[in-house]
Amino acid sequence: MRRMGLLCVAATIVASGGCSDTEGSGAPASDRRPGAVGAGGAGANLRSDDDFVQDVAIKNMTAIELSRLAVGKAGNSDIKSFAQVVMGDADAAGQKLKSAAATATTSWPAQLDDAHRKTVEDLAAKHGVDFDREYVEAMIDGYQDLTAKLESRLDVQSLAEWKTAVAGRAESKALPEPSTALHDVKLRPNRTANESSAHINQWAADTYPVAQKRLDAARTLQNAIKER
Repeated sequence: MRRMGLLCVAATIVASGGCSDTEGSGAPASDRRPGAVGAGGAGANLRSDDDFVQDVAIKNMTAIELSRLAVGKAGNSDIKSFAQVVMGDADAAGQKLKSAAATATTSWPAQLDDAHRKTVEDLAAKHGVDFDREYVEAMIDGYQDLTAKLESRLDVQSLAEWKTAVAGRAESKALPEPSTALHDVKLRPNRTANESSAHINQWAADTYPVAQKRLDAARTLQNAIKER
């Protein structure tokens, strides 16, 4: 019975997806169960390297700014700890993306754009439980959009296999830790003859499992806040 249940979960996960790059599409974050994999579609339209790098870089910068606020203002210790992890992840991912895009004709954003700056300013005005809730929701939105963009750079079959492996190995509602439980399940980047694109695609394949793990953790925090 347990095996049949896992197979059903895997089939559901592999069949899921189809969210575009537009934020807010699909089911709201509050309706997504903890441990669900994927927030975007592997068939998303592949944008230019420059647009991709710009988008992801700004999302990393936003995650760092939001999490820096959370370290100082969050009322929940689990949220503070999560924010510290996010800051480390986003900083490391940003540095690796810079290196991956070094041979491309891409420009690195010097600061947040107006929309993401407003997100940071709005959160800074919140306090107490309202702050905790808004921070976690912002992180869910950010990671959902990030994973959708990353999926556009991954081999479709490889992504389906990875999602199936995740479903089969999950012993609880939480996703397995990518660096340990999933270390032998490799995501393959989209093939391309362009050297710069190949480096960026490999970065996306390396980053995707961690982004999914953080998305899962944010959803778990969201449920905990609702239960208070």
